[in-house]
Amino acid sequence: MIDCGEGAQLAFMRQRLSFSRLRHIFLTHLHGDHVFGLPGLVGTIALNGTGGHLTIHTFEDGARQLKSIFDYFCRDTPFEINFNIIKPEEAVILQTKSLTVRTIPLKHRIPTVGFVFEETPKPRHINPEMTRFHGVPIYMMNRIKNGEDFIRQDGKVIENSILTHPPTPSLSYAHISDTIYMPDIAEKIGPVSLLFHETTYLEEHKAMAAPRGHSTAKQAAMVARDAGASMLLTGHYSSRYHDDSLFLKEARDIFPNVILNKEGLVTNLD
Repeated sequence: MIDCGEGAQLAFMRQRLSFSRLRHIFLTHLHGDHVFGLPGLVGTIALNGTGGHLTIHTFEDGARQLKSIFDYFCRDTPFEINFNIIKPEEAVILQTKSLTVRTIPLKHRIPTVGFVFEETPKPRHINPEMTRFHGVPIYMMNRIKNGEDFIRQDGKVIENSILTHPPTPSLSYAHISDTIYMPDIAEKIGPVSLLFHETTYLEEHKAMAAPRGHSTAKQAAMVARDAGASMLLTGHYSSRYHDDSLFLKEARDIFPNVILNKEGLVTNLD
């Protein structure tokens, strides 16, 4: 879960999501609209009797304040709450066999980071006809999947590209929360499957965006274009606007593959 605004536990229940599967919460920054839902969410998880552990990735100040709140309001949680202290810097903060999560520093009114989630590269697919033809033994299959060539008993080298098909592309997601427009961030994000970039303002109010630490829909689209993203997801709209479709139109003038965010939206990365 990325950020936890007020009423998050109610949104969880409306979407019929499983509290027991929630193991990591990543906080971009410590403004209330991004963290005020945490006490309620943790309390609801505790009432459900969910065990295991929950890791909250946040800044040192956030860990200190949240620990104090949890110690008072959520004393009897049946699970362990851990804090992974992050900093506003480029760093890998979580790495598992299947996923890497890294931070990118953003420019907002307080320390803020974006998160990039990247699946570990997947193995190549075996071409069964060719492996049988060249007599590849079973014990070699994993090595072949990982890109190794095969040397037959007669000494002939069979290149991996003959024995396999390309792997299924790994998926990636970048979450760029509250920030001014940062042209150089595109290179740091890289070509992701889906980019969420805040679109608080429209370009007509560009003069208001930077002083308040936010971006426009046009600027988000330029980041998506320059990063080589496959899709752009808009969001974090200012309440001054009453027609969200204006964000979609403005972004699509720069970058064609745009999705207008709304509560309950489900998006396939592939």
